[in-house]
Amino acid sequence: MKISRRFSFVFILALLINLGIGFRVYSKEAAADGSDRVLQQIDLLMEVLQLIRKNYVDADKVKVDDLMLGAISGMVMSLDPYSNFLPPEDMQILKEETEGEFGGVGISVSMEDGFLTVISTIDGTPAHQAGILTGDRIVAVGETRLENNTLDESVKLLRGPTGSKVVIYVVREGVDRELRFELTRALIPLESVSSVRVLPETNIGYLRIIQFMEPTAAAVEKALRELEAQKVSGLVIDLRGNPGGLLNSAVDICSFFLPQDQVIVSVEGRNKTADYQEKTRRGYKFPRKCPVILLINGGSASAAEITAGCLRDLNRAVLLGEKTFGKGSVQTVHELPGGYALKLTVAKYYTPGRRVIHGEGIQPDITVEISREDYFRISRAAEGDKVKEDPQLSRAVEVLQSYDIYEQIRSGKVKVRKETEQEEGKAL
Repeated sequence: MKISRRFSFVFILALLINLGIGFRVYSKEAAADGSDRVLQQIDLLMEVLQLIRKNYVDADKVKVDDLMLGAISGMVMSLDPYSNFLPPEDMQILKEETEGEFGGVGISVSMEDGFLTVISTIDGTPAHQAGILTGDRIVAVGETRLENNTLDESVKLLRGPTGSKVVIYVVREGVDRELRFELTRALIPLESVSSVRVLPETNIGYLRIIQFMEPTAAAVEKALRELEAQKVSGLVIDLRGNPGGLLNSAVDICSFFLPQDQVIVSVEGRNKTADYQEKTRRGYKFPRKCPVILLINGGSASAAEITAGCLRDLNRAVLLGEKTFGKGSVQTVHELPGGYALKLTVAKYYTPGRRVIHGEGIQPDITVEISREDYFRISRAAEGDKVKEDPQLSRAVEVLQSYDIYEQIRSGKVKVRKETEQEEGKAL
């Protein structure tokens, strides 16, 4: 017999409360959609639940709690690739990503057009050493095809005990077959700043920001002070392959280059009362007279794009390389009873010039293109060889050594044309 609407509403509400999931039907949003329709959908959910319990062949092996949690997870999955309903163990993974190290293969991934897509690999990790490239689409992990998996479910498959092996299959543009990689999981050290040095035969400083974490700003400040003490005449900050990370870290780093109380990024969502702006903070300031170039590519995402967009919009840096990834949405994590959590997209980032990052990416001021394979080769080269081997870095050095040209590009007084790897070295 069909359960009455009133009974189904009371039953599911009680069940959700028992599971520790807050549920408010009579919110303003629900009222705007029509409370009758909300009740109808609850009624439908309960009818499906009852049919499963009565008729599913292995119903005795299925727990009602698991069914309801699956329903909640499916509801959140339908929103976008970055929203997810997290069980307690996934919260631990989320913490590990920003607190220092974790066991895995060294890949940063995102969902693009329904495919698990590699944003970047971390230098020296199993994925980087094996030759996995930015833009590769992971279609299977072991025997599990990923067509219907969420981003977090796929990441969980890639992780495992240190020393264990995992086989992944990728589709690569221009290759007509799936590529197979057997990787040995390792403890992934989340180094955030590397290669701090004065480039050979120049007076130009260089540092690479690998990702934005809690210690990153302090490491960048230390590097900047060291380079300033060496009286560098220009600075290259390499954000290529940087998948992003913590917003606060990006704000701190932008603050090193800008006056106090300057807007760095605006965070705007549906709830306008929660909109806010991040502004520059007090503290160390890198000399304004020292010109800065940021290197970017398709592996630069999220906090890396905020940094690049901010410093370019405020005429503090010139961007060189290739268009960035385009991940500029804001997720907040709402902790729920029972150890569960809801990771929900709540807003988008806007640069000081009101540029939308999400889905758009950021175009460089000077476009110098290199293939993914060549960038992989460059990233593995010895540090002493990188300047000559790297067309993007070489072009940055050339521009910084021609300070008048740099100033014209920074101020927008001249437009620069697109360059390719073959055209590297030609004058603007």
